[in-house]
Amino acid sequence: MQAKKRYLILSSAGVCLILLFYLQGPSSRRSPNQGNDPHPHWPSFSDPLRAFIPWDQTQTEDYNVRTSPRHRRDDNSGSYKCRMDSCFDFSLCKKNNGFKVYVYPQQKGEKMSESYQNILSSIEGSRFFTSDPGQACLFVLNLDTLDRDQLSPQYVHNLKTKIQNLNLWNNGRNHLIFNLYSGTWPDYTEDLGFDIGQAMLAKASISTENFRPRFDISIPLFSKDHPRTGGERGYLKYNTIPPFRKYMLVFKGKRYLTGIGSDTRNALYHVHNAEDVVLLTTCKHGKDWQKHKDARCDKDNAEYDR
Repeated sequence: MQAKKRYLILSSAGVCLILLFYLQGPSSRRSPNQGNDPHPHWPSFSDPLRAFIPWDQTQTEDYNVRTSPRHRRDDNSGSYKCRMDSCFDFSLCKKNNGFKVYVYPQQKGEKMSESYQNILSSIEGSRFFTSDPGQACLFVLNLDTLDRDQLSPQYVHNLKTKIQNLNLWNNGRNHLIFNLYSGTWPDYTEDLGFDIGQAMLAKASISTENFRPRFDISIPLFSKDHPRTGGERGYLKYNTIPPFRKYMLVFKGKRYLTGIGSDTRNALYHVHNAEDVVLLTTCKHGKDWQKHKDARCDKDNAEYDR
């Protein structure tokens, strides 16, 4: 009898761990022909960000000079210099049981969002988890770093001091930090409020200026209602036009009236047709959003709530 199939919605934690384990490697890989490659099972990848640079800029002498590995090492901050061969201790992964992940024990009374709890639970329920830090190759904080917007109720205060007091922190070496939101309205800078040091950053909406290739991980921004497991089998099949699913595009979120991102989101409202393309936005963002409300806000807010 055929075993019943089970389907899993892979959490962001699972995605990050898989990417880290299979795709990340030292930036200065040797050729397989040299015979002394320290990590021969890792494939080599070209610069993943080059495709996003305008073609006319890639032809300039200034671009070629400023993106050279030597320039990156010599002209940028300490955290940006990090690559797997400079800020990750592979010896921890070779000893004992290989790739194991340690999650710091949760402290009583420490505030933690449901989303971050789901990430930790995904790791703790995986075959990579270890409760022994001496067996670990990778370390994940018990401090919620997902929301670093100071206006958010999920914001964890005094995070800098709390992290520095962790006895295994070691300037972030072999640590993985998760982040979905950083900065605050209206600028939303990528300041997390603490120094990540040599830790890897799994972050949503990370800028190309701050992303460290072959070290950091870009993850999607998911809602707190995103299920950790379960779900039905996907319907995507090769060359299925039109698709089997009812909706082609769905977005539900805040429509910034001013500041960064406002122009983009305000320009997309016309694609909403309430049938197969659904864009639901709310103007209720920030303490003084009513001062900036426009003619569409009341209708948008009502549709969003409904």
